[in-house]
Amino acid sequence: MESVMNFGEQVPAVEAAAVPADAYLLDVREPDEWQAGHAPEAVHIPMSQLRDRAGEIPQDQDVYVICRVGGRSAQVTQALNNAGWQAANVDGGMMAWAHHGRPMVTDDGSDPYVA
Repeated sequence: MESVMNFGEQVPAVEAAAVPADAYLLDVREPDEWQAGHAPEAVHIPMSQLRDRAGEIPQDQDVYVICRVGGRSAQVTQALNNAGWQAANVDGGMMAWAHHGRPMVTDDGSDPYVA
């Protein structure tokens, strides 16, 4: 986890291109954004459900948090780190993910895009 994004307190961040292929990628976008397109191995827990579903997030590995452009994921990254996880914000979110040509899929097989 390399750079640090300035988001109030310092939030660990990593470029979309540098997220390891086998990383635990937590997508915190809303369901309609997820349905438009997401990383194939991402785990979807919308930010609004995080409090109730935090127990699903492993604490024994790094967590990479992604949203559309990086704002919501920075907030989630900060909250996870404050609660004992090792998390990093994916800088630029799914917009950067798509820009770097990282894989994207949809659940229904349609062409993925970033909503």
